[in-house]
Amino acid sequence: MNDRMDDTGQGTAAPAHEARGSEMPDTDPTVGPSPERAGPKARTGAFLGVPIEVTISVGKARPLVSELVELRRDSVLTLDSSIDDPVELYIGDRLIARGELQELGDDSGRLGVRLTEVADFSNDI
Repeated sequence: MNDRMDDTGQGTAAPAHEARGSEMPDTDPTVGPSPERAGPKARTGAFLGVPIEVTISVGKARPLVSELVELRRDSVLTLDSSIDDPVELYIGDRLIARGELQELGDDSGRLGVRLTEVADFSNDI
């Protein structure tokens, strides 16, 4: 049986069609080349369709513990920001942009963020 090393340095058995020496193609022609054989741009492109969660920070509250234990439905925590202050957009703990809150104009009552500053990621890719 043909053995090869995987990314962890562990040996793995080759698929049966390779071990037998069959003429089965390495890739499905309808799918294209595997990411391992594609160039850096193709590998990066494979991630572009993956959804990612962005957290919008509108402010912080600093209640006392005694105030927290008293919280009930309809309680209000006072934030350190006003409705017109910029909000910050994060992926994980990394700040990626700043913007302004705005109500969407579709009568849904939902909010959106109009970006005013965006981090430069050109050196990160």
